[in-house]
Amino acid sequence: MIRRRFLIPLPLLLLGCETLQPIPHTREPSECQMFGPASMRIHPIFTQVKDWTGDGKPDGIEALVEFQDQFQDPTKAAGKVIFELFTYRKGHADPRGPRLVNPWIGSLTTVEDQRERWNRTSRTYTFQLAWPNVRTDRTYVLTAVFDLASGGRFFDRKIIEAQGREEPAEPIRLTPPATQPAATQPAPDRGPVPET
Repeated sequence: MIRRRFLIPLPLLLLGCETLQPIPHTREPSECQMFGPASMRIHPIFTQVKDWTGDGKPDGIEALVEFQDQFQDPTKAAGKVIFELFTYRKGHADPRGPRLVNPWIGSLTTVEDQRERWNRTSRTYTFQLAWPNVRTDRTYVLTAVFDLASGGRFFDRKIIEAQGREEPAEPIRLTPPATQPAATQPAPDRGPVPET
């Protein structure tokens, strides 16, 4: 039996070890229009009060934001989202009561933002809205306004139902932002915000 030896040139061997990054395809304007975001919603099931530190106490609200193209398929978007949290007013046409905390501002403007917030399983963006005074026995109204980097704006709101029996309300106090490094923090207080 004759054994053959193959010699692989060193440059070819080294090329096999290098991982090549795909180069993004530049979309035509018609492609951007066809597959770009046409609507946004705060995910109705998975957006809720959460304990993401594992200490048994809620840390804030985990908001999942979903964008859809004109075919109602999930898509990505670039821009900034402003979240606001309000008390819930039962039986009112506008269920938003007083605002409880300064707005949180989340960014989806960089590649790092996209990688950090995109969830491939749910096809949504995840924002951990830190607020140490959040309670599971309260009902809240969460709103989101998204300003697209390309121009345009989306709005949605979700009523986050109390888990269990709702306790009597305490006096409302604005709180300073929490110091959770991975969470989206409320913006600095700039005075009263006009009703939209």
